[in-house]
Formats: sequence, C-alpha cells, structure tokens
Amino acid sequence: MDYQAIENQYTSGLFAKRALTLVRGEGLRVWDDKGVEYFDYSAAYAVASVGHANPAVAEAIAEQARTLVSCTEIFYNDKRALLQQKLASLLPEGLNRFFFCNSGTEAIEGAIKFARMNTRKTDFIAMYHGFHGRTLGALSATHKKDYREPFEPLVPGFVHVPYNDIEAATAAVTDKTAAILVEPVQGEGGVKPASPEYLPALRKLCDERGLLLILDEVQTGFGRTGAWFGFQRYDIVPDILCLGKAIAGGVPMGAIVFGPKLQTMTKGSHGSTFGGNPLACAAALATIAFMESHNLPENARMRGEEFLAKLRAIQSPLIREVRGLGLMLGIELKEKAQKYLQALQDEHRILGLLAGPTVMRFLPPLTITREDVDRCVEAVRAVLTPKPA
Repeated sequence: MDYQAIENQYTSGLFAKRALTLVRGEGLRVWDDKGVEYFDYSAAYAVASVGHANPAVAEAIAEQARTLVSCTEIFYNDKRALLQQKLASLLPEGLNRFFFCNSGTEAIEGAIKFARMNTRKTDFIAMYHGFHGRTLGALSATHKKDYREPFEPLVPGFVHVPYNDIEAATAAVTDKTAAILVEPVQGEGGVKPASPEYLPALRKLCDERGLLLILDEVQTGFGRTGAWFGFQRYDIVPDILCLGKAIAGGVPMGAIVFGPKLQTMTKGSHGSTFGGNPLACAAALATIAFMESHNLPENARMRGEEFLAKLRAIQSPLIREVRGLGLMLGIELKEKAQKYLQALQDEHRILGLLAGPTVMRFLPPLTITREDVDRCVEAVRAVLTPKPA
C-alpha cells in the first residue's frame, strides 16, 4: 500500500515531509514500511527518551487502557495522585503543585495565564530565537518571524531580548512586567545553552524586581541535559516550570509546575478535558521508573560529554561551531544543513533534525551507548568531509 500517496491526498499540508514511512520502532531503531532499519537520533523531537516502544511503558499503557483511560480532574484518581507524588520527589522543595495538560505548548499557555493571574501584570520578557510553541500565547513568546507573521496581531505585551544578555533583560523590565520566560537550552534556536552565569542572574533579577521566572523545559526536561531538569545544571529554582515531550514516554502529555509564589489560583479559571488522564499518568510513571532504574540522566551526562567531544574533534571546513548540553547537541555549519541531514539519512540511515537553517541537531534516546555515539559521529564525519575532486 502506498501510504505516502494516501497522506499526500489527505494531509493538511502544514508539514515538510521526508519521503520516509516509519511503521515500527525499538529503542534507538526504527523501520520503514519496506523493512529498512534506521537509527533515530531525533527521538521524535526528544519525546522517545526511553526509546521507541519501550516495553515497560507499553505494558503500563496496555494495563491502564484495560482499567480506566479517562478521568477528569473533577474527580480524584490513583495514577494522577501517584504521578504528582513522584514528580514532587524529583523536584526541589516548594515546586510541588501540578497542572497536567496535553503538550508543551499548552503548558506555556497555562503558565502565561497563571503569571498574569498572580501578578496582576500583563507583560512578559522572552528571548531572541526562543521557541515556546505555536498556539497564540506561546507563539507570542516565540521569536521566529516566519512562525509569527501569518498570525499577527498576536497577544500583546511580549518583548524579546538577546539570549545570554542579562543587561538587555534588565533594561526591558517595566512596571507591567509579570515574568521572564526562558529555555535553559534554546533548541529550535540552534541548540544554544545558557551561559553558567545567565540563569542565576535572571533568578536574581526576578527576585529583586518582583517578577516570576518561568522556565520552558519542554525539551530539556527529564534527563535530556544530564540532570533530571535543566535548571539543576545551573543551581537555580524557577517559580513556574513547563514540561512536556518526554514526560510520558511518547503519550501526549504536558505539565505546569509551580510553588508558593503562586497563591491566586481561582477554581475554574483554567482546565483541560484530557489533562491528567490515567492513561498518560500511568505512562509517565512507567517512564520515570525506567529512567530511575537505568540512571538515564547520568547516562545522558556521560554520553553527552563523549558525543560533544567527539563531534568537536571532527576536522571539517564546513563546521562553524559544535555546542550542546547532555544529549542535546548541535553542529552549526557555514552553509545550509538540510542536504547533510539528507545524506545522513540516505547514506548512513541516521535520522537527525534541523535547528534553524544551518544547524544539525541530535536528540537521541537517553539509552544510547558509546557504540551508538560512535556510529553517529563517524557518519557525521563522513558527510561533512569534502569529497576529492
């Protein structure tokens, strides 16, 4: 059956599709409809952190699907309660209130509302090249004009300043500013980690000026940076934490986490039909248990350091810079990266991602081994080595 023809007939047309039909996965590996094996160093945009079709997660989903799939938050639920308790145990004291939703962009939308409700202020500071989602509030915080311009006017009150520039953030604060919204590592913005002093300086600025600090950890959360959460690499604690992607091992889920600074949470002011459903919560519990039992944040730290060092050792005139944190890695080229990603796929069966037009991005499952690191590095070396004339 020609699945690509069917999709082309009925698709929305909003995605730039690759000519590859994936039908099965196992760990780092995926297979197309012809049985050809590929190595997925994208993890479905950092979602499959415990690997594709993880057996422990699959079993938890199957068991919960036979038990209870839906239960709105007007009722209590066992799996939701256990997930809240488990997340609180992983987070610093005080970050122990949770609103569950269905995606990272929903988490950002809710965080914007929560910040406005609690501060009674309307404005936000976000960063150049930041990406926070595509719904209207999240898109207003997102910087890329190609995403924004077709939908303007967006939500007012958002100002963008350079990333890693504390002076610019300080200068942007007004008496209307409710919060600063920032990623510990800019993913879509080119895999750019915060400098060691930047997030602590933002934390201090928010404390001094009475602002809330909102961290978007939709991509960096759950071990990706080599710690459970990216902010732990910078020794700070946010006021609001936005989570998604890897939280439930592939089942759509997001979460907003907050602490004692948020007091004004009026019942009925926000909600979600599917948020915190037992199926997603069971998947998240199994995902976190697998991460704990296999010490995946530490594996991400160790393999990430090896990966980064080996990528930086590649001698290629095409490379401008290699950067990253944990298993969130980017290679900035001196020209557009798409043809090199295509070569990785066609010649080496390795799947990577773009992060802007010139950056090759790798977000592999946190289960990868040294052998997996070396496979990708050698393939990258091959495609970025100029061929003899």
